[in-house]
Amino acid sequence: MPAVKDYYQILGVGESAKPEELKKAYRRLAKQYHPDARPGDAAAAERFKEVNEAYSVLSDAGKRRQYDLMRKYGPLGSAAGRRGPSTGRTTGGPPPGFDASDLGLGGLGGLGDLFSSIFGRGRRAEVEPIEVTVEIPFRVAALGGKVPVALQVNEACPTCGGSGAAPGATVTTCPECNGRGEVTFGQGGFAVRRPCPRCRGRGKVASQPCPQCRGQGEVAVTKRIMVTVPPGIETGQRLRLKGQGQRHAAGGPPGDLNVVFQVERDRFFQRDGLDVICSVPINLAQAVLGTKLRVRTLDGRRVVLKLPPGTGPGRKFRIRGQGIEKNGQRGDQLVEIAVGIPEKLTPDQEKMFREFADKVGLKH
Repeated sequence: MPAVKDYYQILGVGESAKPEELKKAYRRLAKQYHPDARPGDAAAAERFKEVNEAYSVLSDAGKRRQYDLMRKYGPLGSAAGRRGPSTGRTTGGPPPGFDASDLGLGGLGGLGDLFSSIFGRGRRAEVEPIEVTVEIPFRVAALGGKVPVALQVNEACPTCGGSGAAPGATVTTCPECNGRGEVTFGQGGFAVRRPCPRCRGRGKVASQPCPQCRGQGEVAVTKRIMVTVPPGIETGQRLRLKGQGQRHAAGGPPGDLNVVFQVERDRFFQRDGLDVICSVPINLAQAVLGTKLRVRTLDGRRVVLKLPPGTGPGRKFRIRGQGIEKNGQRGDQLVEIAVGIPEKLTPDQEKMFREFADKVGLKH
């Protein structure tokens, strides 16, 4: 069984080293063993990797605390499984709820898998949630609604019903776990249970595997569901759907589905908090003389907006209560006026406009 790496020794610091000491040691060693400083030196590259591993754990207070417990109670920790002198009871062992995966060591030479196998949660461990990103229209994000979502999940094989056995095959008790569906892994004075690797937690093995799923008991399928979008959702917000994710291979509850929303841009509306902003074009005559506009709102209705004479470009008008509603509050709709100026006039139009400008005293 591989030993737990001594990250304190790798960095050359004591167990009580302060964060400043850790950082100083890390910078010195990283500079010394950096691949740019020693090109082509495989040993230096491996040393550089170890230094980074050590610092990534010890510089994080939570991970460091878990690592210290691992060193004390882990597979080579002398305190693990210690027997009391008079009671005979186990005095060592990991704390309740301890999970080595919290250290983030999944990619460190298999140590993450080793620690998880010792301190894992057992056959009924929760399935990791699936995460999908869904694009939704602006109006659905603002008002709420339903959108279809397609995702890849594993479901029970329709040929074998999840047993992993070919039709007509003989199914017998798993000799590895004696039908329990789990095996016990002991270390020191404590032991944990894990799903049996041979029968995948089913407790049964088949004389011939199912040809469709190759004995796995599950196949990949496309699952389609309708997701209810809460009003006022924004890009990057998540919605967790309980039990809509991956199935549990050992028969436990299915995992969850995390839906991450991406709001599409709208050609007419923009969002500013709970307010929505739109731009409405008018011509020069409407700007000078004033006019009435029928403005579209989020819910598709039209509201009449009266513009006073002399309305200039960029002026904004507020339509109360026509914005986004969220948590009992509702914003407004802001209408920004864009005045269209003709790019080219006919000679007669130019003459008439000059005469008008002269009469009202406009310089040109």
